[in-house]
Amino acid sequence: MLHSDLNNNTPRYIAVEGPIGVGKTTLCKRLAESFNYELLLEKSEENPFLDRFYQNPKQHALSTQLSFLFQRAQQIQDLRQNDMFEPVHVADFLIDKDQLFAQQNLEPDEYELYLNVYRHLTIDAPVPDLVIYLQAPTNVLLNRIQKRGVEAEQLIERSYLENLNSAYAEFFHYYEKSPLLIINSGEIDVVNSDDDYQQLVKQVMSASAGTQYFNPKPSLL
Repeated sequence: MLHSDLNNNTPRYIAVEGPIGVGKTTLCKRLAESFNYELLLEKSEENPFLDRFYQNPKQHALSTQLSFLFQRAQQIQDLRQNDMFEPVHVADFLIDKDQLFAQQNLEPDEYELYLNVYRHLTIDAPVPDLVIYLQAPTNVLLNRIQKRGVEAEQLIERSYLENLNSAYAEFFHYYEKSPLLIINSGEIDVVNSDDDYQQLVKQVMSASAGTQYFNPKPSLL
C-alpha cells in the first residue's frame, strides 16, 4: 500500500545494506511496496560461483567477487540509462561496499587484480538519497540464515560473519557520501510485525543529513 505521508523530502533513491541474514532484501521489498518504488536487487541466484564459494571460500573468492562486480556494474548502467530523470528506487546493495567483501575474501594479489578491474569499469553510480545500514549481532544473523534454509548458506561459519560484521561497522563508520541511517535490527521483525516496520518507515521518512542512529523497541507480536 502506498504510504500516505510521502512528500518532496522523502528519499527517492534508497540503498539498504548490511551483512548476510540481516534482512536487506525483505526490507527493500516492503519499502518498495509502501513507497511504490522500483526494486533494484542483488541477484545472488544468478552468480554461478556463489555456492562453490560457501563450500571453498579461498578457491572461489575471486570468481565470485568479480561475478558480483560485473552484475552490479551492469545494473547501475541500466539504472542510469533507463531512469535518468526519475530515479525512484530502493536497492539492497551499495556498490561502494563491494570492496569491503573483496578485502575480506581475497588474497593480496587477487585484491590488486580486483581493484584493477574495478577501476577499468569506470562505474558511475548515482549517489543514494539515503543509505540504511542494518546491524544485528552474529547470533541473530546465524539464526536468520538457518531459518531461511538456503542450503549453501548453512556452510557459513560464525568467524566469517563476525569478521563481516566488523568490516561493515568500520566501513560505515567512515561513510559520508549520503545521509546514513544506522538501525539496530537485532530485536525487531519487519517481516511479521507491522508495528516494527512502521517504526522503521517513520525513521526513513524523517532522515536528514549526516549519520543518525535508530534503536527501535520491539513490539509484541
